[in-house]
Order: sequence, then C-alpha cells, then structure tokens
Amino acid sequence: MLSFTYVWPYMGMGAALLLALLLATDLLRSDRSVSRWRDLVWLAWAGMLVYLVHQFEEHGIDAEGRHYAFRAFLCTGVGFADPKACLVPYSFITSVNVAAVWLAGPAAALLGRRWPALALSYFSIPFINLFAHVGPSVASATYNPGEATAIVLFLPLSLWTFHVALTRYRLGWRAIVATVAAGIVLHAILMGSLLAFLHHLIGSDLLNLMQIVNPAIAGLIVYLATRKWTA
Repeated sequence: MLSFTYVWPYMGMGAALLLALLLATDLLRSDRSVSRWRDLVWLAWAGMLVYLVHQFEEHGIDAEGRHYAFRAFLCTGVGFADPKACLVPYSFITSVNVAAVWLAGPAAALLGRRWPALALSYFSIPFINLFAHVGPSVASATYNPGEATAIVLFLPLSLWTFHVALTRYRLGWRAIVATVAAGIVLHAILMGSLLAFLHHLIGSDLLNLMQIVNPAIAGLIVYLATRKWTA
C-alpha cells in the first residue's frame, strides 16, 4: 500500500481538476454582478487551485521529472547534503501542505464571503512562498522544485488579487501590507519550528501541530489589521 506521504500530491491534482471545473461555474462566486476576476472569494478559490498545482511540482513530479523532489531541496537548505541522512520528518512536509492549502484555502474562501480581508489573507502564503523559491534560485543559479509554478502562477494571481482588494474592495494598503507581513510571519514560524525540531528543542508532534495552526495565525493577522473595514 502506498503511503499517504507520497500519495497526497496526486490526490491534490485530482482535487485541482475538480476545482477548475467548479471555478468555471458560478458556484464559487460571492457576487455575480461583477466579473469573477473581481471577486475576492472566487480569487481565493483560484489561489487554492494554483497552490494545488504548485504542490504537485514540489512533491509530485517537478519540471525536471524528479519525484518528491522538494524534501531534498529543503534538506540541503537546512544543512543535510544527503537526503537519506536528513532529519526533516516526512510528516512535517505533509502537515505544512495539507494545512496551508487543503484547510486554509477553503476556510479563507468561505469566511471571505463575510470578511473579504480573510479571502485576501490566503495570498499571504503563495506570495511569500514565491520569494522562498526565487531567492535560492537566483543565489544558486539553479532550478528548485516548485519554482516554475511559483513564478508563472503565484506572481500574477497574487498581484491581481492585491489590485482587486485595493480598487474594488477598498481595503487599502494596510490590508496588502498586513497580508505580506502575515506571509513572512507564517514562513518564519514554519522554518523556525523546523530548526527548533532539528536542534532537539521541540518534538515532532508539536512541530506538526504548529504547522496546522500556522495558517490561522496568518489569517488572524490580516483580520486584526483590517477589522475596521471588515465589520
């Protein structure tokens, strides 16, 4: 039997295909009086779709045809040249990705129907993750798993969503800054907790739990920063 550790990226691609079909309908829209491309709720669902595709490049099959390649890239980044000797738990990879996309994506979109800033907050994850891929790639002049979809999908959709938040929803630059800051905090908690685990300061159960809670912290940051506009 195949382990969930290796199967979930393929399950995610199946979900992405279904989500793409739903996005072509009106079911995931919150306001049919405007173009779906100016609807933050619809854009949050679209953000989830592109992240599912991104996850497949990272943990399914990357642009160079490698399977489950991102863990080796991460291991190198935290000091393990040999992936076989790497202490990064497979459960960490799974908990990060399931929480950030499978849980946070629908939550942001559904709550965004009442509080548009929460739909916007979902983009704290892909927008900052873009730099987590591009930065190392520029520094090393090499491709890393997930880089292609980060550039082609995350960058344009995030920038467009920020534009919609500013022009149609009038959330203001405070919301954009809060979204970017929330993404930085999320990635800092992610990497900080992993380093704490690798230095034997926390156990694997707490490490995984922190990844499940982490996206909610990012959403809370954006909500608190913009609450007077979302009341």
